[in-house]
Amino acid sequence: MTIAFTFPGQGSQAVGMGKDLAENFAEARAVFEEVDEALGEKLSDVMFNGPEDTLTLTANAQPALMAVSIAVIRVLEAKGLDLKSKVAYVAGHSLGEYSALCAAGTFSLADTARLLRIRGNAMQAAVPVGVGAMAAIIGLEHADVIAVCEEASVIGACQIANDNGGGQIVISGEKAAVEKAAALATDKGAKRAILLPVSAPFHSMLMAPAADAMREALAKVAKSDPVVPVIANVRAAPVTGADEIASLLVEQVTGQVRWRETVEWFAGNGVTTLYELGSGKVLTGLARRIDKTINGISVNGPADIDAAVAALMA
Repeated sequence: MTIAFTFPGQGSQAVGMGKDLAENFAEARAVFEEVDEALGEKLSDVMFNGPEDTLTLTANAQPALMAVSIAVIRVLEAKGLDLKSKVAYVAGHSLGEYSALCAAGTFSLADTARLLRIRGNAMQAAVPVGVGAMAAIIGLEHADVIAVCEEASVIGACQIANDNGGGQIVISGEKAAVEKAAALATDKGAKRAILLPVSAPFHSMLMAPAADAMREALAKVAKSDPVVPVIANVRAAPVTGADEIASLLVEQVTGQVRWRETVEWFAGNGVTTLYELGSGKVLTGLARRIDKTINGISVNGPADIDAAVAALMA
């Protein structure tokens, strides 16, 4: 059995996430306390108790989701998991790539929390509210989605943001162009084209100011080579050098999250089991739709941890 750990992205947050971990494991409590200290506020209180609209803010959701993922890892490590010997690769969806890198030792927990706060604020500030949009295109081939984005780009920026697999591709850019691309996608035979309730056009060229902010932040932070290879979002291939990782994280802000290709890379390189560590089960569901030969397992609560320990330590 060859194992990879994956880490969820924005959209997987929910009020109450991490609370049962904090109540049951000292290692999880320590993670939440360290993140609170790094940010200078009680983010854990928002995570555990809400309100939902505060948790959903990009600047909060990003470090909060990372904190839950790292809490799971720390509990598994306390129960005997050695990441380097048991796990072949790590990967994360968008902000989840930072969780993966923290788990693999590239960034410290405190630095990861601060980087994600900077990233969240910079992404939100890059484009005035209402200027950008994102839409999910369901049931259209990748090449066809590229074609409708190119056609819509005559009136504004429009590109693929997330190739999530399972027939779901998310596009991003200027509002009018995204709306035009969604209509074109429907004409081309997409099952659905749904505008998403997001606050900014993530993973589009409109995020260039946020990419600049992350380049500056990542240049200043201490970083180490990961203890296991990270499958980078924008490359869908393993990366092992800290400086190259930092460069790809900058590229990721405006680039495509190649998640379908990431899971296909896992399947083609002997990975049999993907553990999704943190809030929700989105990546587990996507993995099953992308490649049915891969076993997807979500780990986000005490019962999941007991089962994962039994399997990982076997």
